[in-house]
Order: sequence, then structure tokens, then C-alpha cells
Amino acid sequence: MFDLNRLRALRAVATHGSVTRAAAALGYTPSAVSQQIAKLERETGSPLLDRQGGKVGLTPAAWLLAEATDEVTAVLERTRSRLEEQRDQPTGQLVLATFPTACRGFVAASLADLAGRHRALDCRLVECDPHLAISLVVRGEADVAVVHDWHNTPLTLPASLSVTELGEDIADMLLPAGHPLADRDLVTPYDLRGERWIGHGPGAMCHEWLVRSFSDLGIEPDLAYKVEEFESQIALLAAGLGVAMLPRLGRGTLPSTVRVVPMDPAPSRRLSAVWRSQADRRPAVHAALAALRGRWPGTNVGPARA
Repeated sequence: MFDLNRLRALRAVATHGSVTRAAAALGYTPSAVSQQIAKLERETGSPLLDRQGGKVGLTPAAWLLAEATDEVTAVLERTRSRLEEQRDQPTGQLVLATFPTACRGFVAASLADLAGRHRALDCRLVECDPHLAISLVVRGEADVAVVHDWHNTPLTLPASLSVTELGEDIADMLLPAGHPLADRDLVTPYDLRGERWIGHGPGAMCHEWLVRSFSDLGIEPDLAYKVEEFESQIALLAAGLGVAMLPRLGRGTLPSTVRVVPMDPAPSRRLSAVWRSQADRRPAVHAALAALRGRWPGTNVGPARA
């Protein structure tokens, strides 16, 4: 019997084209992926990776195993769904992946609702960036993910996933109270040329969105403070060190030394829930989606996209 995690590591290399990219998608180190495949080679007695000229290809035996992995995963998913259907209620373990502001904004309350309504369901949470959350769902380590993409930075979802939109989240400019633009009714990107920015570092979706929002207009934002946590960004704002553009969801109460000014045009991000299409019939997945929709803050966040 082959180890399923090792098969998934090989499948990831087949999907992403290299050990390094597969490791990033799986949330592992390249060394860990290489070790998993080396163990699988010993189990099968066949070479699986063809390394030539600095590139990694899959041998015919590896492609056979990668295709078998898809079949095994599909069978296991269907079996779990049927077992839950027989019980006619959400049961077993359900892992939900989400990003921090969604967790604060409505996901925590959704999980509490699930735990209260479905005692036989063991709910778990993984907090991570949307790109990693999608990878967790694809490889079966999470069942549902709440993700976001910006109007100019869309997510690319694998064909194996289903998706439903939850709502729209508007972003505003946050400025120190003494800033020359702090008393404006609206600001435009052109008003913000030459500012020192506080925001996420490279690799985060919010970083891509910020840079693209201004580069499309021929403006390069000066990202002086690369900070992952929104609370830390707000602390830097309160200290008067720069400006930031933050979404409303999960923002919380701001200090009196920070001002909020709407942007024109208003930037927005779309929040969605994704899950494996093979799990469409799982009662636990349906219960999770219903709980997420029930706790979506709606107009308190921003108007839905037309």
C-alpha cells in the first residue's frame, strides 16, 4: 500500500512542474517533498523523477502514479460523502482555511454556529494566505476555504474546485490625523503620489493588489514599511509614519489619531468560499457554506459588485 501523502507530493510535482513550486503549493520545504518522493521510489522500486540539465521531469512510472492519485482521492472523497449522507447529518472532521481579517470579521462566528448546531461535527481552522488555502483544499488537507481576490488581482482556481461568492469588501485610505489629506471627502490615487506606504510585503496578495493599483496608472508606491498584520499597520499609522489602504472587514476600532477617507474609485475585494467539487454532496460542506453565508456582514462591509 502506497503512502497517500507521498503520492500527493508526486502529484504536486506533476501539477506545478518542479519540486520547488510543488513545495510552495503544499506548504512544505523542497527538501521535504524530495524526501517524500525518494521514499515513494523505494516503495515502488521505480525511478520517479528524471533530472537533466537542472530540470525535473516525471518518468512514465511517475505519471502512472500521479493519475492513480487522482483516482484514489476521488474515491475517498465520494466514500466520505456517502457515509455522511447515510447518517443524513454533518459528521466527522471539517477543516476550514481562511485569512486573518475574514476570521475576525465573520468566520469565527460561523464556526461557533456550526459547533452549536452540529454536535457530531468536529470543526478545525487553519489561518493562512488565500494561495496556500487553495492548495490545502486541493490536496485534501482542508475541506472549505474562504479566500479573496481584488478587482485587479484575480485568483486562478484549479478546475477541481467549486466556488461561491460570499460578498464584497471595500477598502479605504487610512491616514494619520495630521495628514494634509485627512479631512478630504475623497482621495484619488493621483493624490497619493510621493507618499510613504505601509503594507504587506512581496508574495502576499494584498501587496500585488497595491502595487498593481498604482502601476496601472504609471505610479510606483514607495512601500517603506512591509508589515503583515493589519494591527501593526494601524500602529504605524497612528504613529504618523505613513499611509495605508485597508479593507473594512475585520478592521476593528481605529485609534483617534487615524482618519479614514474613501477612495475614488473605491477599490474592493471579492470574498468567496471554495471546496472540492468531489465533495459537493457532503452534508458537512453544505452546513459550512450555510454558516458562512449566514454570518456574512453584508452592507456593513461594502456593496456587492454588480
